[in-house]
Amino acid sequence: MAAAGAEERRGARGAAGPERGPGPLGSLLSRLPLAPAPAPRRRTASQCKPEPPLLRTSKRTIYTAGRPPWYSETGAPVDEAFVIGLCGGSASGKTTVATRIIEALDVPWVVLLSMDSFYKVLDEGQQALAARSDYNFDHPDAFDFELLISVLRKLKKGKSVKVPVYDFTTHSRRREWLLDMKVFVDTDSDIRLVRRLQRDIMERGRDVAGVIKQYNKFVKPAFEQYIEPTVQVADIVVPRGGENFVALDLIVQHVHSQLEKREITVRAALASAHQGQPLPKTLSVLESTPQVRGMHTIIRNKDTTRDEFIFYSKRLMRLLIEHALSFLPLKSVTVETPQGTTYEGKRFHRQRITGVSILRAGETMEQALTAVCKDIRLGKILIQTNLDTGEPELHYLRLPKEISEDYVILMDSTVSTGAAAMMAVRVLLDHDVQEDRIFLLSLLMAEMGVHSVAYAFPRVRIITTAVDKRVNEEFHIIPGIGNFGDRYFGTDGPSGWCESDGVNC
Repeated sequence: MAAAGAEERRGARGAAGPERGPGPLGSLLSRLPLAPAPAPRRRTASQCKPEPPLLRTSKRTIYTAGRPPWYSETGAPVDEAFVIGLCGGSASGKTTVATRIIEALDVPWVVLLSMDSFYKVLDEGQQALAARSDYNFDHPDAFDFELLISVLRKLKKGKSVKVPVYDFTTHSRRREWLLDMKVFVDTDSDIRLVRRLQRDIMERGRDVAGVIKQYNKFVKPAFEQYIEPTVQVADIVVPRGGENFVALDLIVQHVHSQLEKREITVRAALASAHQGQPLPKTLSVLESTPQVRGMHTIIRNKDTTRDEFIFYSKRLMRLLIEHALSFLPLKSVTVETPQGTTYEGKRFHRQRITGVSILRAGETMEQALTAVCKDIRLGKILIQTNLDTGEPELHYLRLPKEISEDYVILMDSTVSTGAAAMMAVRVLLDHDVQEDRIFLLSLLMAEMGVHSVAYAFPRVRIITTAVDKRVNEEFHIIPGIGNFGDRYFGTDGPSGWCESDGVNC
């Protein structure tokens, strides 16, 4: 869900002091400092990122809320994001209303956008006007609406976006409804003026004269011409802003009802699909040599010690990574040997390789990857299963920048139903990674998981050391390997709890 804020206009310092007459407004103004506060101006933050809900134990950290699937069993996004537009006068309390709605929703994947992020970059002449409080930040032409609409479109489709950060110290950096709910925050003009004075003087290093000049010349006329008329198309009008808890509760209830309509169940659909079908051509299984089978015997044995389990798992991981690298595109090259003769060989094309592990068990494969790929970049995705719904949830994401042109090696220790692997692939696609450049690597997979990923993403290459035929009622691979993460790290998972794709991690 995205919440788009209305205008929060910025100016610079003026020169002359204002008249302070009698009355309530004059009384409030008399308590404001004439000189600006020494605090430096701040950049506007365009996103709201609350602390993630989590449960810490002596041995592990468990995230207790995350983003459920936003796609079907085919891997395609199902419903667009729910977007609320908040409009109101300067300092009317729009940010307060948005923040309190987000807090009341208690949904960790909400995004808060501010129109401040979409101011156009000023040239030298415009910066000089801004320094004299003579640039109109309140006119619609001050905003890059093409960029704003582009960002909203991508957000509604669940795509990754880059939101600009506008620096008010340097001023650098068509009408279309992309909103599902339109909210107008209605606050008395005197209150808005006093709030703006307090904010701009105390937080942004301006003086009273400059703030009043900008307000009378730009802010008030722009509100009356562009902002106030939008109340006619608002779905909800919130008088008194963030203090109107009745109106906020109504908004929260409606948003919750819309989010419930968008809930998707993936794992159950995967469990009943693709039964009896041949394995896909995109699957590559490491040759089951006597050595490979011997290592599987050791790591599958429940009596194997932790040291032995780690040692032979690492050997298998190294073989798996080497096998996977053989599918990268190579070009023919000719090199000269020390003996002065030529050798016709192969070399990886210049595209970059990035490794992404599905935490926590997939992280165990990073050492093998970095051992054979020099200077490789790494990313991490945390996906855990919701014990109430049985669905995977996205809790944490950290990907390298400019990943869209990379070949991505996606790593997880085991894949049972494929639900977590599908979520991770969907995340990569939402960051514009090309599907045929994603390699899914796992030590052990179930046929169900292979079919699920291949059906949803037919161009993703799937690479493993073994494929087991069955998954039981609890979605555990049979015969399986047990909980890979607990066996590798020496921890004991709570009953029924699983990380990434299942207890067979």
